[in-house]
Amino acid sequence: MTSTETETRAVVVEREVAFPPEKIWRALTQSHLIEEWLMKNDFKPDEGHRFNLSADWGTVDCQVQAVEPNKTLSYTWDTKDLKSVVTWTLTPTSTGTHLRMEQLGFRPDQQQYYQGAQHGWQRFFANLEQVVARIE
Repeated sequence: MTSTETETRAVVVEREVAFPPEKIWRALTQSHLIEEWLMKNDFKPDEGHRFNLSADWGTVDCQVQAVEPNKTLSYTWDTKDLKSVVTWTLTPTSTGTHLRMEQLGFRPDQQQYYQGAQHGWQRFFANLEQVVARIE
């Protein structure tokens, strides 16, 4: 096997969001808010916590890998065929927050998953921004 056959790719979405990290963090870590922008879930922001995300197309099995409040959140994202890691990074800026999401772990033979994630995360980000705008 060559190294190119074993390399994985990542989907990265970055946005400048006009809200402080604390407000975005709530939308990333509170189950009822996650349901509004992503999927139904039983998430808890505790390292090692196993949770599921569910939609009409199926379920994603996840486990929290890292939690640094208002800064970093990372969790596994496993479907039947895709094993990946999603990492959120929040960096304060003068106008709000630089929000970065990286989903790493797409194998070269998973082009359909990779393209689906590229489109899906754009939609999820738009939904997330709407939820954050509504939070008091």
